[in-house]
Amino acid sequence: MEIDANALGGSWPAPSAGRSQAAPDVRPPDSKSPIVTAPHLSSRGTFEARVLAVVRRIPYGRVSTYGDVAEMAGHPRAWRAVGAVMRACRAPSVPCHRVVAVGGRLGGYSNPLRKRQLLQAEGLSVGRDKIREFAAARWTTRRRPR
Repeated sequence: MEIDANALGGSWPAPSAGRSQAAPDVRPPDSKSPIVTAPHLSSRGTFEARVLAVVRRIPYGRVSTYGDVAEMAGHPRAWRAVGAVMRACRAPSVPCHRVVAVGGRLGGYSNPLRKRQLLQAEGLSVGRDKIREFAAARWTTRRRPR
């Protein structure tokens, strides 16, 4: 039995012109489940790729806000989308703990204590829920007035 992903309520983007129309099959672990045909998954998120690239560039011992990352990724008002990308990211090559909320607040993380420990291990002074001396630790490519 084959089920179209769109019939399950998904809103999948149409494949780009020039790309293969073949869709990969996604099968749940138990072999009795139906095959779900997912549309072209590699067309998903150039924004996501840009966000992950920006976060990988944040230097050791520095932090950026969700808004800084959104701006560097080309969408200055997409700070909530950056949070969604960070929440979904499990790649060890992406230092998600270096992305913080406005004003140096720690923001969300799957394990807030772990985020604090990682930032402290990088030499940052972290209070209960905020980075101390945030202005000095903040990394951004835009120029700030002096």
